[in-house]
Amino acid sequence: MTGAVVFDPLIPWALLAIIAGVAGVGVVLAGLRGLNSWPLRALAALVVLAALTGPSYQQEDRAPLTDIVMLLEDQSASQTLADRPDQTASAADTLAAQIGARANTEVRRITVPDGDGDAGTQLMTALSAALAEEPRSRIAGILALTDGRIHDAGLPLDLPAPMHVLMTGKSTDWDRRLSIRNAPAFAIIDEPVTLTLRIEDMGAAPQSSGVAPLEISVDGAPPQTFQVPLGQDIELPVTLPHGGRNVIQFTVPQADGELTDRNNTALIQINGVRDRLRVLLVSGEPHPGGRTWRNLLKSDSSVDLVHFTILRPPEKQDGVPVSELSLIAFPTRELFLEKIDDFDLIIFDRYKRRGILPALYLENVANYIRQGGAVLVAAGADFAGADSIFRTPLGGVLPASPTARVIDAPYRPTVTDLGDRHPVTTGLPGRGDWGRWLRQIDVTASRGDTVMTGIDDRPLLILDRVGEGRVAMLASDHAWLWNRGYEGGGPQLELLRRLAHWMMKEPELEEEALTAEAIGQTMRIQRRSLSADVPPVTITDPSGNTVVLELTETSPGIFETPFEGPEIGLYRLENGDEMAVIGLGPAAPREFEQTIATPDVLAPVIAGLRGGAVAVEDGLPRLRNVRIGRPAAGRGWIGLTPRNAFETRDLRRTALLPGWLVLLLSLGFLTAAWLREGRR
Repeated sequence: MTGAVVFDPLIPWALLAIIAGVAGVGVVLAGLRGLNSWPLRALAALVVLAALTGPSYQQEDRAPLTDIVMLLEDQSASQTLADRPDQTASAADTLAAQIGARANTEVRRITVPDGDGDAGTQLMTALSAALAEEPRSRIAGILALTDGRIHDAGLPLDLPAPMHVLMTGKSTDWDRRLSIRNAPAFAIIDEPVTLTLRIEDMGAAPQSSGVAPLEISVDGAPPQTFQVPLGQDIELPVTLPHGGRNVIQFTVPQADGELTDRNNTALIQINGVRDRLRVLLVSGEPHPGGRTWRNLLKSDSSVDLVHFTILRPPEKQDGVPVSELSLIAFPTRELFLEKIDDFDLIIFDRYKRRGILPALYLENVANYIRQGGAVLVAAGADFAGADSIFRTPLGGVLPASPTARVIDAPYRPTVTDLGDRHPVTTGLPGRGDWGRWLRQIDVTASRGDTVMTGIDDRPLLILDRVGEGRVAMLASDHAWLWNRGYEGGGPQLELLRRLAHWMMKEPELEEEALTAEAIGQTMRIQRRSLSADVPPVTITDPSGNTVVLELTETSPGIFETPFEGPEIGLYRLENGDEMAVIGLGPAAPREFEQTIATPDVLAPVIAGLRGGAVAVEDGLPRLRNVRIGRPAAGRGWIGLTPRNAFETRDLRRTALLPGWLVLLLSLGFLTAAWLREGRR
């Protein structure tokens, strides 16, 4: 029980001061005029002024509250290394017992897990949430059992009491880390891109030769091993072997005695893209579709187009002197013998035998296809005649043969059932409202995939693989009608773009492909196939465990299934003849980027309230009481600040000048003054 005199003025203090001043002036004037009752008048004024201050005697019934000590236990991934879990558990139990044994003190044990995703150790965030649930006036101290590797030290936090760091780990700990300084998301195929790597030893590393083995694996292939220096940036040129996702894994074998091998691997994924698509377009003669082909190809900034139109065939003899002709001679030898491999795609648009390209050159084109090249034949009426390009060495690689019939009749191109599953023709925009074409070359498909048909379901667009290369045949020269908007037009640009990319073996247009897309630790596995059924997919995780999952067809030719990866690292997928690799999460999580215990990260935080940092391996410090503002840490001890907080259970007030007493006293003094002045 405590008591004190308190004031609760009936009027503002400023007004009370003015009244007191006026009363004082009146008393002074009374004294100057010689009124011998001025002391009585002064006493009456004092009684009234005292009553206006509202004095009362306040009695409180107080109950003392315990001090609270926050004990943070870091249980993030880096705290699982070596014997840190045992250190943390033992120290936490001992400290909790010591705090609990202190008078009027209780402990709050707070577990700090890994942050969401790859956020690392969010110790200050956890502390902020814990402080929000407790009265700040009761916090006597904050103890953090951690390795000091936290990732939110910059969080602005006004601590109400000293904070101390008790570091786990040992002074003899050491670790070897592999890091990638720069890794682009995209790179050009067949052009080197430079990656900067660094292998460094941290902590009390043993003496070594100064070099370490580095294993490099591309797309899960057997690794190649190189000896590289330690503690230096290594410039490593890498050339992507194919388009699409390239998964490159760098690994340093674990050394004896190091803390962990989780930061010995770096996994990067780079998408390979083509710099320029080099296209050779050979038009047999001028026609309305020739300009359309040229405009479409030139509109794409990623295409380098070389276009030749045969305006003056050998049989044209009109007597014009050669010196007066402004035509460019067709560099047949240079294009079809010397530089044919420089082109990614060759298009023959209504080309026929004219004696310009000898059989040897066309045989070279056929070999170019077998060795990985791509040829698109847009057939005109000449394809059905005796001068057809089919009747050359090129005919051996074409997927269809002409029947010598040209059908001049309107029809609407139709996507076949197989075309619904093929990435070149599936989902073409505006399907059902396409304009008609007016000519089709009757051909008989001998191999390949017929993805579009025309009149009476005759083959219109046929795609085929020949050796390492690809061939596409369009049995009509009226595709340009779509570009002109005839009867509403059609998706000519999109169709030709897909054709070109399929022939360039772009991964997103492969008809048989196994891919996976990662979002965090979840991957979406997708299998594209022309078959109606596909076998289950086999998944091999980084530890070598396998999981077999069934695939569900979500759209024509697309089979999918989700998979939640149990751990971070490289996963291998197999489905029939198709294989793929994908990395889930960072190969070296944020928790393992730095693993050696240190107080430096939290030093600015604990310095504000003069806290301290102590290594657990040196023994737990003693707990002392310190006053606010005094140093809170010393050799072998750390300080807690007693708060002496209390709870008021009952409050009583007794007025010191009740109204009747004020009235009695003031009237008494005034009456006495009047009587004294009256006798005079």
